[in-house]
Amino acid sequence: MHFSIKMKKEIFEEVEIPEGIEVNIEGSTLNVKGPEGENKRTFNTNSISIEKKDNKIVIGNKKSTKREKKMIYTTVAHVKNMLKGVKEKFEYELKVVFSHFPITVEHKDDKVSIKNFLGEKVPREVSIPKGAEVEVKKDQIIIKSVNKEIAGQTAAVLENATKVGARDRRIFQDGIYIINKAGKEI
Repeated sequence: MHFSIKMKKEIFEEVEIPEGIEVNIEGSTLNVKGPEGENKRTFNTNSISIEKKDNKIVIGNKKSTKREKKMIYTTVAHVKNMLKGVKEKFEYELKVVFSHFPITVEHKDDKVSIKNFLGEKVPREVSIPKGAEVEVKKDQIIIKSVNKEIAGQTAAVLENATKVGARDRRIFQDGIYIINKAGKEI
């Protein structure tokens, strides 16, 4: 016979709140305000607790299994990203590359239109999620947001909009490509 024994440990992680950032916890919703803006997120706190003590956010559980341990460290990563985002916005850089047809990119309201991609007559339209700021400078697109996930999703949507399908990618290298992900060169 094989018995599995669940080891339960007390795990509590602390995240320091930087100066000038206001944190408010209501139930399972964490609201963070800073100089760059506001970030709000609801966490699944069925088996873990999120509390504000002094100048720290304490996330943990008294009897943690592997599942709770994963949830605790994932929540800690999200909280750190939220704090970092309201302090200074996450910035993604994309480059417009073309060798066959000159691509023009225009930003109006909450839409980005990509014109003349591979000689197409109808421009490709991309909706920009709420909370993302898009700036187009000739062959460079800069995306800024206090939420890392929104900034990353916007960059991915723009990159996917110019994905080359049934052509040889070695020859048709036209498109929009991410060159800088939140401060990390690619």
